[in-house]
Amino acid sequence: MTQESIFSLIFAPEVIDYVEKAQNQGPILITSNGKAITVLIAPIDDDDLENLLLSHSSELQNVLNQSRQSIKMGKGLTTDTFWARVENSVEDSESENDRT
Repeated sequence: MTQESIFSLIFAPEVIDYVEKAQNQGPILITSNGKAITVLIAPIDDDDLENLLLSHSSELQNVLNQSRQSIKMGKGLTTDTFWARVENSVEDSESENDRT
């Protein structure tokens, strides 16, 4: 499919109708041969969009799963240690920026 045909498809009146329906009535399930293939969801605002994207990010889910495993194995950080590392990271970043 060419870029031009993709743009034609995206802006087809039928697609706009579905987008408006998703905005007003909620998610729309799109099927092919009776099988779900995608869901059309209209985010409410930028925060909602960010939440939708992050919740479906396989990379983020992998990081979260690894973190959960580490915590179960007793390798978690205390709140104080976490924030100390964040502070050190910020200071290191600022001092590196001062050198450039």
